[in-house]
Amino acid sequence: MTLARHERLRHGGVAALEICAVAALYYGSARLGLLQHLVRGQVTPLWPPTGIALAGLLLLGPWVWPGIAIGAFLVNITLGPSVPAVLAITVGNTLAPVGSYALLRRVRFRTEMDRLRDALALIFLGAFTGMLVSATVGSAALLLAGALPPAGFWPTWSVWWTGDAMGVLVVAPVLLVLRSAHRPRDLRAARWCEGALLVVATLGAGFLETAEVPLRFLAFPVLIWAAFRFQLAGAAPCALTLSVFAIVAATQRVGPFEGHDLLTTMISLQAFNASAALTALLLAASVAERNQTRREIELACQQLGEMVTRSAPGGVRRPAPPDDGGDAEEGGGRGREPP
Repeated sequence: MTLARHERLRHGGVAALEICAVAALYYGSARLGLLQHLVRGQVTPLWPPTGIALAGLLLLGPWVWPGIAIGAFLVNITLGPSVPAVLAITVGNTLAPVGSYALLRRVRFRTEMDRLRDALALIFLGAFTGMLVSATVGSAALLLAGALPPAGFWPTWSVWWTGDAMGVLVVAPVLLVLRSAHRPRDLRAARWCEGALLVVATLGAGFLETAEVPLRFLAFPVLIWAAFRFQLAGAAPCALTLSVFAIVAATQRVGPFEGHDLLTTMISLQAFNASAALTALLLAASVAERNQTRREIELACQQLGEMVTRSAPGGVRRPAPPDDGGDAEEGGGRGREPP
């Protein structure tokens, strides 16, 4: 076996494993998401597979799209009203993240999300624009299959679209952070304590979602704290945790969601989820970009200072003039020899 063929087989095996991993994660996260359904047992306010699918494409490459299709088919085959509807929904669920990936690649999206433009691209291209495909195809498939009355098309479409978009905004950033996460060696104990306090504060703000007193606004100081001090590594998990608490409260109709109809519940829930996700992403990206700009300015000033030091008259060692003797120097030129 030649070396080139061996390399092709090895890369092919790795690609197959990545496709299987994406399919398994898509299916597993979908089953978890369906536990908190609001419409017809299959449309949820937060659809994690869209975030997993888009993150998989961004981190692994476009060749993992069959894993998305396999995972989507396995999920919908147990839910869809007919085989044609299942196939149509599977196509929509596959094309949506692939389209988002293509749009993000076109604007040179960076997975580190250390620029404000990257956060804006993920919001408007990856979530809001790309997920129009899955919502439209899926709702139309249910309508044509007779599983959805005409009057329920737009409510289902809106829940489907916002759920897929929230999956991108809330889940994908966490996976992107995990890819580049590492333990700093010089992290002080005070930093660990601050991180532990942030976790406690996040859980406390999440439990307030079930409280009868309207204290949901207390979640935003926690998000701001996480974004300023820990950037995306702190803001993304914080936003995900708060969204999960809000969804559980909404599906159980407790706290601020008690006594409201489906439309009011969905508007309130998705307004909170979107506000939390946008606050986390935009603020964390802005702080990261500011820090990077400051480091670049400090480095440029340091290099400029070194250049000035090297070019200054006192910064360059010149050879000493020859020693002509003390008498010639003291005589003011009288000690010069006649020509």
